[in-house]
Amino acid sequence: MIEAEVFYNLLIENNIDFFTGVPDSLLKSFCAYITDNTVSDNHIISANEGSAVGLAAGYYLATGKTPLVYMQNSGEGNAINPLLSLIDPEVYQIPLVLVIGWRGEPGVKDEPQHKKQGRITCSFLDTMEIPYVIMSTNETELKKQMQICCKTIKEQKIPFAFVVRKDTFAPYVLQNNQAIQASMSREEAIECVILSADDSAVFVSTTGMASRELYELREKHAMGHNQDFLTVGSMGHASQIALTIALNCPERTVYCIDGDGATIMQMGGLATIGVRAPDNYRHILINNGAHDSVGGQPTVGLEIDLPGIAKAVGYKNIFSVQTKESLIDVLKKMKNITGTTMIEIKTRKGARKDLGRPKSTPVENKNALMEFIGIKGN
Repeated sequence: MIEAEVFYNLLIENNIDFFTGVPDSLLKSFCAYITDNTVSDNHIISANEGSAVGLAAGYYLATGKTPLVYMQNSGEGNAINPLLSLIDPEVYQIPLVLVIGWRGEPGVKDEPQHKKQGRITCSFLDTMEIPYVIMSTNETELKKQMQICCKTIKEQKIPFAFVVRKDTFAPYVLQNNQAIQASMSREEAIECVILSADDSAVFVSTTGMASRELYELREKHAMGHNQDFLTVGSMGHASQIALTIALNCPERTVYCIDGDGATIMQMGGLATIGVRAPDNYRHILINNGAHDSVGGQPTVGLEIDLPGIAKAVGYKNIFSVQTKESLIDVLKKMKNITGTTMIEIKTRKGARKDLGRPKSTPVENKNALMEFIGIKGN
């Protein structure tokens, strides 16, 4: 393993001191070290990976210095457009360091949503003609890789990527980790919501801990899993999946269990929901101000008015709660109202240490939900 401090210092020595991106579990030690050791103006946790590339481009234009963008390999998809139409040497020739967490690396056990991403991570970079190295865990070799990176960037003014395997970085715990003052956990909030829903309701849950907790809560209450679509990948898109289910199943109440990071990542989706405005749509926004599934790095979720944004784009009913009692009261009220509804639930960070993972495959999950709705899955 390599200490995050070692890699960070190599970057600083080469005048690379601006960092932006979306946190990743494989990079959490590196991201935490950046947070603890970089002034806030030089570290911006972006809404999504494409936005991070835009932030990096602006930094270069304003300073002439090379920026760094970090992401999970799933974020390559969000970043491809600005990498090719903005950063590319055939367009603006903007130098850039990429640090990419390699989830789903072939031969390494991982979740199903990462397998295809992992298999094609490096071929994506090849196709985009972005040179890369697999980050070494040997300090001497890493210094050589950094020399190659900086030489390539300086001479060609192109991006250069470090692809980071699992367990590349030694553990580092975020020191600047502010606790969220909230009485409820995310799991407690989800439990209240599912216990209040009728038997015909459909749930779409966002990627990460929320889907894992929903699955385990169904087990706990012997409810079965056929009402739920667990969005195990595609961060930020659960709300849109729920929208078209709601539009096409008007006789059912459709709940989207969302997170602040996911909502912010694809915030334009709120406008689509607000304009379409299905009466049976219930947006459950769990806001703990953190990317909780990948190390607890902060989002801006608690610094902005997400319910106010939902109201501005057309949501009819808006609620924000911080206690279990107030959540239960709102859920009771919701049974007697119609119109697109958002409930923001402010919760504390963290999850149970023994939280499990779904035992069904994504295809089994899909088929069970479609059968529940009345559509033959295939």
